[in-house]
Amino acid sequence: MKAMILAAGHGKRMRPLTDHLPKPLLQAGGRTLIEYHLAALAAADMRFVVINHGHLGNLIEDYLGDGTRYGLSLHYSREGEAPLETGGGIFQAMGVLGNDPFLVQNADVWTDYPLLRLQERPAAHDLAHLVLVDNPPHHPRGDFALADGRVAASGERLFTFSGIGVYRPELFAGCVPGSFPLAPLLRRAMQEGRVSGELWSGQWMDIGTPERLASLQQRLTTAGE
Repeated sequence: MKAMILAAGHGKRMRPLTDHLPKPLLQAGGRTLIEYHLAALAAADMRFVVINHGHLGNLIEDYLGDGTRYGLSLHYSREGEAPLETGGGIFQAMGVLGNDPFLVQNADVWTDYPLLRLQERPAAHDLAHLVLVDNPPHHPRGDFALADGRVAASGERLFTFSGIGVYRPELFAGCVPGSFPLAPLLRRAMQEGRVSGELWSGQWMDIGTPERLASLQQRLTTAGE
């Protein structure tokens, strides 16, 4: 399975840390955030990885190179300073992601989720499979409901989308190049009953602010003692 890491955000909430460094290259536990994802992908034998980038994206390419030292083949989707949002960024990379289901994950999360579990997802009828987590303090309302392995846009209890999903190219049918979000495509597929999901109860953090980065550093430091 091919994979894509979304790394094109400007990291505005991370300023001043991201004034001269893209958020995926911020470090915690002696590693950049994006390197945790690369290690997880290699462990799951997902060797073909597309990374989109915008703000200071050349630094990401300079740091990671072609991926050889990670046991991966890295390819870059360059968006420049004008953000394409999640949907538009994935759609721009469709030419290299191919015709089979592919994994997409956000660069600014940290998790111990085992990606190998996604190799057979989504099922033949489905357009997407999402990994959900319990709602963190900064996102108490959640995003989607989950019942019997099916994801819906609304329900009695909502969970937070982890930023990890597997998508079929058909999810993007009818899209045109440009900037657009992913969520409306997912909600349309949910209405058709074509989105499966699971709840991950392991470790997961959205590293969206300097305070959360410091919290991750503390967690990793404590774990290493």
